[in-house]
Amino acid sequence: MASIAQGGIPSPNIWHHPGVYEVENRAVDPDGVLEPAMRRVRDWAGATVLDLGCGTGFHLPTFAATAARVIGVEPHGDLADAARRRTKDLANVEIRQGTAQKLPVEDASVDVMHARWAYFFGPGCEPGLAELDRVMRRGGTAFVIDNDGSRSTFGRWFSEGYPKIKAAEVERFWIARGWQRTELDMGWRFERREDLEAVIRIEFKPADAERIIASHRGVEVDYAVNLWSRTY
Repeated sequence: MASIAQGGIPSPNIWHHPGVYEVENRAVDPDGVLEPAMRRVRDWAGATVLDLGCGTGFHLPTFAATAARVIGVEPHGDLADAARRRTKDLANVEIRQGTAQKLPVEDASVDVMHARWAYFFGPGCEPGLAELDRVMRRGGTAFVIDNDGSRSTFGRWFSEGYPKIKAAEVERFWIARGWQRTELDMGWRFERREDLEAVIRIEFKPADAERIIASHRGVEVDYAVNLWSRTY
């Protein structure tokens, strides 16, 4: 049984279906919208980067290509081990097991923080934000990438599937805390229909997943996200 860092919040998609989640990661943002948008706000060349909720480390090589140092933090032990295997040949990458609420990271040591669909979903993530206040260097920038439930096909699926998450409330939460929003349109693009269906089934409850699958044709989905950023 995998070890879980104390306080780790379950992520049913990747925790239970890491192979399918890898397929999802490869299908996300096929035209490469997210990385340039982040770099326009703050480039990480030569920086110390914290990838929070790094999972199996899918994004770590991208950061490591130009960053001076990359720290991946992940609460799930098996996923952290997978991230270590993925980055074993990257000398500037280190994986630590821990949570957003109690980061295993030194004070004022991080230049760029990246969290993508991990922990920082608006109301309720205040303990993690307090930890960011501790670990971010002055002049450093934190990024949170999250779903925009107010627009796009995926946004409609998300708002219907998770009605307790209100897009307007999430927006108010971040803006009140001094974060800036960049609205982005990316997408899903799968090689096979069966991959799209498998991913939908790990992201939504069974009844919602089957309804979505029955109503949507093809292997592409238009998908809107919010890139939230704050400079410390």
